[in-house]
Amino acid sequence: MKVLMLSKACLVGAYQRKLEEIAAFADVDLTVIVPPVWAEPAGPVPLERTYTSGYQLLVEPIRFNGRFHLHYYPTLRRRLGELKPDLVHIDEEPYNLATWLAWRQARAVGAKTLFFSWQNLHRPYPWPFSQMERQVLNGVDYALMGNRDAVGVWQAKGYTGPYRVIPQFGVDPVLYQPRSHAERDLFVIGAANRRLVPEKGTDLLLRAAAELPGNWQVRVAGDGPERPLLQKLARELGIADRVRFDGAIPSHEVADYLRWLDVLVLPSRTRPNWKEQFGRVLIEAMACETAVVGSDSGEIPHVIGQSGLIFPEDDVAALRKCLEQLQQNPVLRVKLGQTGRQRVLKHYTQAQIAAQTVAVYREIYEQSIA
Repeated sequence: MKVLMLSKACLVGAYQRKLEEIAAFADVDLTVIVPPVWAEPAGPVPLERTYTSGYQLLVEPIRFNGRFHLHYYPTLRRRLGELKPDLVHIDEEPYNLATWLAWRQARAVGAKTLFFSWQNLHRPYPWPFSQMERQVLNGVDYALMGNRDAVGVWQAKGYTGPYRVIPQFGVDPVLYQPRSHAERDLFVIGAANRRLVPEKGTDLLLRAAAELPGNWQVRVAGDGPERPLLQKLARELGIADRVRFDGAIPSHEVADYLRWLDVLVLPSRTRPNWKEQFGRVLIEAMACETAVVGSDSGEIPHVIGQSGLIFPEDDVAALRKCLEQLQQNPVLRVKLGQTGRQRVLKHYTQAQIAAQTVAVYREIYEQSIA
């Protein structure tokens, strides 16, 4: 079974581990197309060649780089003609130009198609994106959804085909290993997001921590427009000496960062145009046996399950109670950390995500030859 995957997300080296796991299946001949770089608002994301064994990685030019809806790969038609895949895995939302073009071009060479979506809010799009979206939903062979809410969104928009809820990427449990649980006087609370923006709710964490007793510290990883406001809030709350802003953490240092924490908090708040689609940092922390606390925004409660504490979003008092509970009960912290790692090993490793994805490939392929 020849599979071609189109994925700008796989520029990130850690995410390529899933590709190696997919390629390890004997019946999958995998080729992955990525651009040389993706122009994120926070800065360019260049290609990292970290896990590249067992599959072919092709670096192709991209037009309208950084334009989420408009980017596309001008050489894809030629590559499809050369590779003649059985299946094209379009790792993009169905309303993007890149998805629509890949779907049309794949169909022209007789390949089956699937898309991946995180979209958990029902959003109307203007023409021509609405027309492209409708054609993809009517013509694609399968859909992968990153969360449960996405299923309702796309079915409400007319998608009637088969689907599975599978996160885009898992974690490597060898890289994300637990630390020893030796007791220490300092209770370290962490928030780790790539971008510091209001919807991530870091301000809630500062307000909740401000009234905690004892010896504690808040570590804030990430950077973005909210950072100066958060630093000002810490000063106003009188806790500036207890809050450390660590900036952006390189991907190869994230595991060590999360291991150092006693608890990782993801206090996301839903906005009219956004709600938490998954919360990848949760499974990274859980894999490190770091206890996790999350709001009930979007997919967070489903990711954590019974392996952490959940509080109503925007409820500072409820978050403070969660933190006090974990601060005062190190046995509970250890128990939740261990339960969290077991949950990751069962559901959220790169190997698990790869196996579920290959099961979808086989389902599509077997139907095509039946």
